[in-house]
Amino acid sequence: MSETTPPTTEPVTPPTGTALEDRDDLEDLTELDFDPAAIPDPDGPAPRIVAFDIGEVLIDESRVWGIWAELLGVSPLTFAAVLGAAIVQGDDHRAVFPHLAPNVDWEEFEDEHERRYGGFHEVDLYPDVRSCLEELQQLGFVVVLAGNQPARRAAQLRALDLPHDHIATSEELGSDKPEPGFFSAMIDLVERARPQDALYVGDRVDNDVLPAAAAGLRTCWLRRGPWGHLQDLPDDVEVDLVLEGLGELPLLLAQWRGD
Repeated sequence: MSETTPPTTEPVTPPTGTALEDRDDLEDLTELDFDPAAIPDPDGPAPRIVAFDIGEVLIDESRVWGIWAELLGVSPLTFAAVLGAAIVQGDDHRAVFPHLAPNVDWEEFEDEHERRYGGFHEVDLYPDVRSCLEELQQLGFVVVLAGNQPARRAAQLRALDLPHDHIATSEELGSDKPEPGFFSAMIDLVERARPQDALYVGDRVDNDVLPAAAAGLRTCWLRRGPWGHLQDLPDDVEVDLVLEGLGELPLLLAQWRGD
């Protein structure tokens, strides 16, 4: 799908007052207005590593699905409706294609999709990403960007110049979520790190929250994007944080750490 607005290379401007440089000092974190009930109160020390999934956590995937809709000859609304139904039924995005184009091998269109998509651009970033990552680094947390992506996406993330300490894709790590090997390889990126030292931020219950917890990581469920809005947590599962955006995350982690 051709883009009506070419991707910009200008950084997204963080909301006023969210970056740490706009605050008098780090002690002011405890004086900011926020909901006290939202402060995490889990057992154990706060994590020192914050690891982020990529799709629908850092990157808005609207362009991905819009291009697939055009390639399949359906409207974006139709594609979104079928994708939503697949998610509710516990399927992944591959279940969409047989419904919308039963006589088409969608994998034959992957190269054309990639050509039209052109990789990650500044316009694809959620607007709260830069300020969140910047604040976390200024607070002394190790920031890791790691998700189920082909290796070429790592260079595209680096080109966006996001604040980070480590970037890795599932292809580079040699394992895809929800496999335990993904999380152990990700933890190995940080020197002397243990699973309990890390908080994994993801939008999917099945691919992010549950397997990260099973691997011994702390968990943050970010409820945005198709999976974040349509999936539900099992009744017997608790997560450390449930958020609808990344804006509060640095403050909550600072409170958890006792700053």
